[in-house]
Amino acid sequence: MGDNASPVPDPARPDFGPPAARHRCTPLHLRNLRRLLDRFGIDLAVHPKDSPLPGSYWGEPEAGIVARTLHLRPDTPVHSALHEACHLICMDPARRDGAHTDAGGDDLEEAAVCRLQILLAGQLPGIGPDALMDDMDAWGYSFRLGSTRAWFQFDSEDADAWLRRHSLIAPDGSVRFRMRGHP
Repeated sequence: MGDNASPVPDPARPDFGPPAARHRCTPLHLRNLRRLLDRFGIDLAVHPKDSPLPGSYWGEPEAGIVARTLHLRPDTPVHSALHEACHLICMDPARRDGAHTDAGGDDLEEAAVCRLQILLAGQLPGIGPDALMDDMDAWGYSFRLGSTRAWFQFDSEDADAWLRRHSLIAPDGSVRFRMRGHP
């Protein structure tokens, strides 16, 4: 990824932070998210609002990861849940089993995570890629071309190639519902 994108939120931006996300993990979104993540073998732990979230890198209400479990609350933004789930999907098995809070990985893997979360948003009724990209922008993701949508459409070829190389997406660009390192 290098100078192609910086898919981490920029706390210096005035619009940084969780309040901007429109789509939270409501009961309907939780059902759909659970159905989607079950296809990857990711466990979902839903915690009560205002309770601590294990493995949250950015702090509550942002999703957290501990091994193969995604931790979230009803006020967790859907983009955050998908982002952390995609980290688990993109990790090699050894790193996934020991994952806790910081997903690690390099810039190119981070870009692949961002691209995959947008692709998976297309599998979530009531969300979709456009709404997810809007929430990513509102939250503070920072991409060289100025928006998540512009990056996804015109500057994410390296992320796409990474996902293909690790057999996470098919030659036609569709998502393969498997984790990296699993048949």
